[in-house]
Amino acid sequence: MTLEAPHILVVDDHREIRESLAQFLKKNGRRASSVENAEAARKAIKENRIDLVILDIMMPGEDGLSLCRHIRETNHIPVILLSARAEEVDRIIGLEVGADDYVVKPFNPRELLARIDAVLRRTHALPPNVEAPTGDALAFDRWKLKLAERELVDDEGVAHELSTGEYRLLLTFLQRPKIVLSREQLLELAFDRGADVFDRAVDTQVSRLRRKIEADARSPKLIKTVWGGGYVFTAPVEKA
Repeated sequence: MTLEAPHILVVDDHREIRESLAQFLKKNGRRASSVENAEAARKAIKENRIDLVILDIMMPGEDGLSLCRHIRETNHIPVILLSARAEEVDRIIGLEVGADDYVVKPFNPRELLARIDAVLRRTHALPPNVEAPTGDALAFDRWKLKLAERELVDDEGVAHELSTGEYRLLLTFLQRPKIVLSREQLLELAFDRGADVFDRAVDTQVSRLRRKIEADARSPKLIKTVWGGGYVFTAPVEKA
C-alpha cells in the first residue's frame, strides 16, 4: 500500500509567500494547505492530520512564537519557523519554544524542502499521517487527559497530577496509539530538544507513568514493552 505524501501547513500573513510556497510543495509531491494567521492555523490543525507546520514568526495578532509554543504543548507536529530576522538570539528563542528548525527569509524553496524532509525523517521516523485523535481531551481506558489543563482525570472525576515529562510522554503515546515507538523516537518526541537525556530517562518516565495509569504497574496492559523495539500504547484512544 502506498503511503500518503506528508501534509504541510504553511502559516504566513503574506498571501504571495504562503500561496507560492504551497504550490511549490504540491509540485514536488507533498500535500499542502495555507492559512494567514494563528487562529486559522489552530483550526486547520484541529480538523486535519498535519505532518509539519511552516510558520512565520511576525504575524499580526498572535505571533508565530506563541503559536509554536501552543503546538508544542498540545501536539507533536514538527514546526519550521520562518523569519525576516537573521539575529542569532531570534533563532535561539525560536528553538527554545520548540521549533525544529529556523529559516531566514528570503529563502531558497529547494533548501526549505530539504529541511522539511530532514525534519520529518528526524522527528517522525513513523508512517506519515498517523491516525491519531486530536481535540480538547483524549480518553483511554478509564482515563481522560485534558490538554489545555494538562490534567489527567479518572472515571470518578478525580484529577491526578502529572509532571511535565509524564504529560509529554503520555501525550506522545495517545497521539500514536498501537505504534511501536523506539526509545530514540520517544526521546525526540517527548523530551525537550537539546536536553541532556538518555535512553534510561525514557524507561524511568515510563515506569512512573505506568504507576499512575495502570491497574497493576508490574503487569502493564496499556503501555507494553516491545523487547528490542521500545514501547507501544495498546488501548484505543478517542476524542473526549
